[in-house]
Amino acid sequence: MKNRVQLIGRLGQNPEVKEFEKGRKLVRFSLATNEEYANNAGEKVKQTTWHNLVAWGKLAEICEKYLKKGNEVAVEGKLIYRNWDDKEGAKHYMTEIHLNEMLMLDGKAS
Repeated sequence: MKNRVQLIGRLGQNPEVKEFEKGRKLVRFSLATNEEYANNAGEKVKQTTWHNLVAWGKLAEICEKYLKKGNEVAVEGKLIYRNWDDKEGAKHYMTEIHLNEMLMLDGKAS
């Protein structure tokens, strides 16, 4: 339980699929989580946070087959921090959640 993230939210896009040698798959998609709170003036504020999600293997195949933009899901995974330099030498940083589990909350898959 050292590096564990659990989220419930809605997909911001259809899963993007990449296939590697021997048929191994990777999917990426964004997930929006929403929080509501009252600010100092007592006004209701809704805050949306976007998360980058990654799934591999069998879970990736399930995501590819059943998920689409707007679906509500519960996910569990771990935080991964990546950085790289682009062709111009600029440094880029990304935080991703690599999924271990996913539960579809919209009911029956269409």
